[in-house]
Amino acid sequence: MRAFLLVALGGALGASARYATGLLAVRLLGRGFPVATVAVNVVGSFVLGWLLAETHRYALDEETKLALGTGLCGALTTFSTFSVETLRLIERGQWGLVLAYVGGNIVFGLAAAALGLTLGKA
Repeated sequence: MRAFLLVALGGALGASARYATGLLAVRLLGRGFPVATVAVNVVGSFVLGWLLAETHRYALDEETKLALGTGLCGALTTFSTFSVETLRLIERGQWGLVLAYVGGNIVFGLAAAALGLTLGKA
């Protein structure tokens, strides 16, 4: 039961951070490009990469991994929103934004995970 509560706590923090990021992105940049989803996916990838390195380096306990990895990163990042936003851009025929959005999520997400992993091992 404790594990479920830790995942729920991490998830509440991740979901709240995701929502706040979305509000801030719309306020600063408008709704033309789904930058908030890219931002949370990149940050979540970095955190999960770092967490993986720290797990091996310091043998983090299972509860910490559940709270931060499954809970926080799981709620912060979002593949479903990425998929729907991509489809919306396709429906509007915004092919340049489709390529930038899909490419940005993949390239920057992988780079962030690699950076997190590298920094975690340092």
